[in-house]
Amino acid sequence: MDTVHTYRIRAAATALRSGEVASPNVPGSIEFSAPPEFLGQAGMWTPEDLFVAALVSCYVSTFSSIADLSKFNFVSLEVDAEGRLEKVDGAWKFVQVYLRPNLQIEHERDRERGIRLLEKAEKGCLIARSISAQTILEHTVIVVSPDVAVTHAA
Repeated sequence: MDTVHTYRIRAAATALRSGEVASPNVPGSIEFSAPPEFLGQAGMWTPEDLFVAALVSCYVSTFSSIADLSKFNFVSLEVDAEGRLEKVDGAWKFVQVYLRPNLQIEHERDRERGIRLLEKAEKGCLIARSISAQTILEHTVIVVSPDVAVTHAA
């Protein structure tokens, strides 16, 4: 495997405090604006949303990969994420990002293993390792009835 990977993104201004971002590797583009609290347009993706989305999507794909490699079957994984922006030394900065995974499994015997894999995914997520904000994991593991379960085979 290569030891260096490059990801190219292009952004262009389309309006005051707003723009569009695109990648040559992905069809379409994403319109964005500064958040309303920074005088941007409401109802649009913001750089702040995209920052938190990058972290939570990395976490989900990292967990999925670890579960697959570990032959760990789970019913579902949904993760709520919340980034906390604060003024630090006179400048805005993300200081914490909460990841709240909700992992559903079929068997109680898999609970501790599921928790270990959730924690391993947080430590293994390259976006989490690349940022200065503290990542806080608040997991929930629920055992669901086999009648309800549609297992994601690893």
